[in-house]
Amino acid sequence: MTDPTPAADSPRKDAPEDRAVAGPFDESEANPVRPYIDLGGIKILPREGLNLRLEVEEQTKRIVAVGLDYAGSTLQVQPFAAPRTVGLWAETREQIRQQIRQQGGRVEEREGPLGPELLAEVPVAAGPDGTSGKRLARFVGVDGPRWFLRGVIGGAATSDVEAAAAVEDLFRSIVVVRGGSPMPPRDLIPLRMPATPGAA
Repeated sequence: MTDPTPAADSPRKDAPEDRAVAGPFDESEANPVRPYIDLGGIKILPREGLNLRLEVEEQTKRIVAVGLDYAGSTLQVQPFAAPRTVGLWAETREQIRQQIRQQGGRVEEREGPLGPELLAEVPVAAGPDGTSGKRLARFVGVDGPRWFLRGVIGGAATSDVEAAAAVEDLFRSIVVVRGGSPMPPRDLIPLRMPATPGAA
């Protein structure tokens, strides 16, 4: 039997106080009877109007992110292995901030419904007509038990309150499946194609 460790004693993890009951969930906290789409490292709860895309790395053909189109917005999610006691989101935010500034973008940190997040203006490459612009993106992250879930929000949810609430709810409904095998912190938890309905 393990001793419950007071939260105050553990090094800082960035997560909503109600994460264990409102998500994003650890596999051990998820409702087993809900009809999740199983993508390996994460499970997604299907809902009306949600489109799912798998983002594949050209050279390795491995799935590196899950893209979700919902409420006029996009949400790209990636689950990473993390230490049991230390969060990764604070360090990851700093890396994102530096990358965006190197690209000539602007970024500000603010407190969002999921905790600390980055709101960024990211330069966009010139289109066919030669005009270049900037697009808004919100970078969100939650430190869970032995995992870290990162999200990038684009589209309406960067500025529209209702769309933002819908996408935040979608992010919080995600279940992270860390698995029992040892993994170095910051490694992407393997993602896979969902099983075809009826093939179970």
